[in-house]
Amino acid sequence: MAAAPQPGRRRRTRLYALTDGRTAASRHGLTMDTLITATDDAGHGHGSLPTEWREILTMCPAPNGRAVAEIAARMRMRLTPMVVLLGELLERGLIRHRPPLDASETSNVHLLMKIRDNLARL
Repeated sequence: MAAAPQPGRRRRTRLYALTDGRTAASRHGLTMDTLITATDDAGHGHGSLPTEWREILTMCPAPNGRAVAEIAARMRMRLTPMVVLLGELLERGLIRHRPPLDASETSNVHLLMKIRDNLARL
C-alpha cells in the first residue's frame, strides 16, 4: 500500500520523464559551479513546460543566475540528474551557461562572502 502524500508537498514529475530517459550528462561540460541563467525568451510561451523546468527558469534570472549545485540543492535533486536536466534546457535554448569563476574573480573577498551568505540561507 502506497503511503499518502505528505501535506504541503507537491507531487513531482519522475526524473526519467523530465530527461526523456537519458542518464548521461550533456556534452556541454556543465559542472557543479557552472553558472546558469534563463534566456530572455525562456519565460514566454512555455506554460506547458514541466513544473521543474519552470522552477529552474524562474530561479535563474539574468544577469546573475545560479550555480548548478545551488539549483540542485534548491530543487532537492541530486547533482547528476540536475546536470542532465539542465543539458536538456540548454539544448532547447531556454538557458545559457557560463564557466565557473576564474582565479582572479574568486580572490574577491566580498564575492566569497556573498556566496557564503547565499549558501547559509539554503
